[in-house]
Amino acid sequence: MTAFQVFGGLIALVAGFGYLNHRLIRLPDAIGITAIGMIVSIVAVAIGRFEPALGASMRAATGRLDFAALLLHGMLGLLLFAGSLHINIADMAKEKWLILVLATIGVLLSTALVGAGFYLVSRWIGVALPLLHCLLFGALISPTDPVAVLAVIQRVGVPKSLETRIAGESLFNDGTGVVVFLTLLALAGGTGRVDLGSTALLFATEVIGGALFGLAVGYLGFRMLRNIDSYPVEILITLALATGGYALADALHVSAPIAVVLMGLIVGNRGKREAMSEQTRHRLFEFWEVLDELLNLLLFGLIGLQMMALTFSAPQAAAAGFAIAIVIVARLISVSGPLLVTPRLRAWRTPAIAIMTWGGLRGGVSIALALSLPDFAGRETVISSTYAVVLFSILVQALTLRRVIERVLPAEVLHAPGRGS
Repeated sequence: MTAFQVFGGLIALVAGFGYLNHRLIRLPDAIGITAIGMIVSIVAVAIGRFEPALGASMRAATGRLDFAALLLHGMLGLLLFAGSLHINIADMAKEKWLILVLATIGVLLSTALVGAGFYLVSRWIGVALPLLHCLLFGALISPTDPVAVLAVIQRVGVPKSLETRIAGESLFNDGTGVVVFLTLLALAGGTGRVDLGSTALLFATEVIGGALFGLAVGYLGFRMLRNIDSYPVEILITLALATGGYALADALHVSAPIAVVLMGLIVGNRGKREAMSEQTRHRLFEFWEVLDELLNLLLFGLIGLQMMALTFSAPQAAAAGFAIAIVIVARLISVSGPLLVTPRLRAWRTPAIAIMTWGGLRGGVSIALALSLPDFAGRETVISSTYAVVLFSILVQALTLRRVIERVLPAEVLHAPGRGS
């Protein structure tokens, strides 16, 4: 079976999930497709218990698709570019210091809390993972997933300033998360020289290098858009930024996610105002909205289907259940500190903390990082726990976020986005 046949079959499956959801379950598309994909995976695993040969062939078919490579070196650039196109830089600038603290100190604190909590739980239930491997789990699960976050918050009616904080944090905390993940991975593998200096250099290369690269390529794209008036060519230029720009940043070992986010911000703000005709603006943004929707649905369907390749023992299931609680508590603590010391949020601290805690969704990026881990004792426990947290985010937190918002925010704030929190 060729790669094209596998990919075509997966698209057909996800399309079928979308049809079944729309006809029978009627959940929001991304959530419903994930749920049906998960149900199909569970049924396939159950069938495999009675027909081992059939189960092995289904797992093999799923395993032919390298999910980590597909997301981290394929879909992610397109999804991040599409999401950042719609972020207003002026709104983000008002929240820049809070976003910076949440995307750096918040991620570091959450990594430490999740790692320590998971280490204690693993010893208690008899899995006994090393502390470094538990911290690796903390590093890959602590950054909120920009794809999952942007797919949900734009549909639940979050007040504008709070939406900017959540979206801004999710778009930029990957840089910190990647540095921490790579540093811990080097320590766990006993490779490379890891100290304060090398970590600082890695951070500067990844984050600052990615930002400078994104600004330079984004400005180049803006100048190209301003010099022509042909919407098909202009759409191709933006596709080149999201794919070629991402790939080049990856090859240069700078943060490709941060780079492509900045490219999208430049095109979606200055490019929209100064470089596009009315027709181009309409066609280009409509194209990216449709592409964003389609890629999101495909990604969430793949998340559900990837469960087919998992194996759950009783200790792994217990660890996964505890991991959900640990990650939520760590998220609560890591967002509370910055929000509690922000004077202008004094009247809205409790609602903001509740919404940002419950709205800190995890998604495909965490799964891709977990699947990229080298083989070690306990790797399956880390992967299964990552899946549990991601599925809880998508199927429970995302589905109930609107209810949480309505419960904690006053009615006048809900009906006046941009006010209050």
